[in-house]
Amino acid sequence: MKIDRDAPIGVFDSGVGGLTVAREIMRNLPSEKIVYFGDTARVPYGSKSRDTVIRYSRQIIHFLKEQQAKAIVIACNTASAFALDAVQHEQDIPVLGVIGAGAKVAAEETVNKRVGVIGTVGTVGSGIHEAYLKKLDPEITVIGKACPLFVPLVEEGWLHDPVTVEVANRYLQELKDKDVDTLILGCTHYPLIRSTIREVMGEKVRLVNPAYETALELKNLLQKTNMLSTGQQEEEFPYRFYVSDLADEFKEFANSILPYDVEMTKKIDIEKY
Repeated sequence: MKIDRDAPIGVFDSGVGGLTVAREIMRNLPSEKIVYFGDTARVPYGSKSRDTVIRYSRQIIHFLKEQQAKAIVIACNTASAFALDAVQHEQDIPVLGVIGAGAKVAAEETVNKRVGVIGTVGTVGSGIHEAYLKKLDPEITVIGKACPLFVPLVEEGWLHDPVTVEVANRYLQELKDKDVDTLILGCTHYPLIRSTIREVMGEKVRLVNPAYETALELKNLLQKTNMLSTGQQEEEFPYRFYVSDLADEFKEFANSILPYDVEMTKKIDIEKY
């Protein structure tokens, strides 16, 4: 199959959190086009079964391939945990998740070999970060902590609110007590409250943002496979956004965090795919 180097990168998430990954791709690969899908009708994935998340992921990948995507980034930790292995082998284009790149950096950065992971109930319960980290370094102790309230707080826009600080203090105390020196932000919403997490954890704890690390991994992959965009596209809208529901709310949130004005968000029926 001949790949069009100027075709877009497909990025998907259960909702708006994956926009932090899209944001890092925009910053680190500015000549690439992006087609983003947020599954806003079926969010959250964190409480769904593995089989359901795999089915949703297959539908979305089908849609993104119809949009001519040359590579796909699963910008959702739950879908990366549950579906990456299943869908990767079915595709003739590269499919990346957001867990591996962050785990690799955490394994390299930790000094006392005590790594914390915060995420949704589904992601933390899957043990996927622990499996990755143990493979990289069997001596690492992984301390997982589900922080389900962080997502609604971020989506409410309470990024620097006293309530968010209080919730963070309560969730993260256990990780501080267990002396982690590296903390993986294992949900794509969490980089948006990074400064609050930093304040609670203290300057000495290294925070790993998998959104950033995944963008670098994608860049590396595209370079290696000679799939980097030539950067010559004269397209008026290099970034396209699709959702399964609530297009206006999505657009408003996207405009609050992206370094780019989102002109159009289109609602599609993802169940058709």
